[in-house]
Amino acid sequence: MLYSSDWKRILMASAHLIKENSKMLSELDSIVGDGDHGVTVNKIANIMESTIENWNDSKLSIKEILEEIGWKIMGANGGSAGPLLGTLFIGLANGLKNEREVDKTVLKKMFISALEAMEEISDARVGDKTMMDVLIPVVENIKNSDADIPMMLKEVAKVAKEASDNTVKYIAKFGRAKNLKEKSIGHKDPGAVSLSLLFIGFAQGL
Repeated sequence: MLYSSDWKRILMASAHLIKENSKMLSELDSIVGDGDHGVTVNKIANIMESTIENWNDSKLSIKEILEEIGWKIMGANGGSAGPLLGTLFIGLANGLKNEREVDKTVLKKMFISALEAMEEISDARVGDKTMMDVLIPVVENIKNSDADIPMMLKEVAKVAKEASDNTVKYIAKFGRAKNLKEKSIGHKDPGAVSLSLLFIGFAQGL
């Protein structure tokens, strides 16, 4: 089971990991984009931290806090990262009712719901050099996993890392990077890397 206290640790760990790597993410984005991805996700990580620090779980459910994080992230200035990650968090929340604890079945629903929400705003698939390169295989893995929750999240972290590394082989088909065409090969997608860090943080926090 994942309780409110677990979600606090999970989300905080993800925020810290993203902040620690924000400079690297901007460096990646300076190659394939406009170089501000690290700045934007650092803002997003700060939103996550401040929202979690002020989370009174006697008043707000896990669903409500994920929704709050999602809507606040939507307002983060700086490219597509805010709308995309905001949608991801709202999608996770949509997989919940008002549970105070999350079991394996509910966790799977959350990840499936997150993918469905992202597919409503993005046509990207695996191989297009976007966040979807990470999210799609992660959700596929978690759907088919029979592991307990800690091992499930460790599997997710591994899949997310491998998937973000794989973007080095792809030609960008979305965003500013698509203008580079074949020149985008050889560089990781910063959005995919930042999403992988979010999921790696889930495992580390737990």
